[in-house]
Amino acid sequence: MKRELGIARCGLACCLCSENVRCAGCDGGECPQNEWCENKKCSVSRGLSHCYECGEDCRKGLLGKIKPYAFTQFIKRFGEQALLDRLEENEKNGVVYHREGVNGDYDDFEDVEQLMGFILTGRRPDGKTGPT
Repeated sequence: MKRELGIARCGLACCLCSENVRCAGCDGGECPQNEWCENKKCSVSRGLSHCYECGEDCRKGLLGKIKPYAFTQFIKRFGEQALLDRLEENEKNGVVYHREGVNGDYDDFEDVEQLMGFILTGRRPDGKTGPT
């Protein structure tokens, strides 16, 4: 985990992304989505560094997907450091974040509360731990 890369504006975990070898994050200017990223445009226009700072329950852009939305909701509830701590602990326990060609353990949820429970415990609703 590259904790210093933190969480993207939309809630994605840059710190776990295996594709971020040269990524400087949302504000680095090198992001290929810089021109069209709805979450960046909106948060910048509101003077916010992340979507989780906004008081609205928004599903714009990447927040329309369960993982970034759940990560954002987790941060609103528990804080960014708590999310980073849990992601780091889960990674140590074998939980896989997505990467090219691999569906990660955080990707197989349809319910936000169940995904947040998985983040907190590293256990799936069926009681299984770690990777599927």
